[in-house]
Amino acid sequence: MANRSFFDTLRRSPIHRGPNRVLGGVCGGIAAKFGWNPTTVRLVTVIAFLLPVIGFGTYAIAWLLLPRATDGSIVIERLLGSRS
Repeated sequence: MANRSFFDTLRRSPIHRGPNRVLGGVCGGIAAKFGWNPTTVRLVTVIAFLLPVIGFGTYAIAWLLLPRATDGSIVIERLLGSRS
């Protein structure tokens, strides 16, 4: 059950995919955690997407690993079928 403790650790992280979402909620979650403007975080993310691999790769990893603020679900956990 190592996967279970890994996902429980992710759920306790201070950053969650926020309800203020346009696509996956990652920028909204980061903005909410640090008290930043979500539009500014989204703009920085779009600029990062112009850099090969960095923008898309980082966003995709965050989307897969960050729990949703509303229900704590984690995308990669659902894909692996680990949550009971």
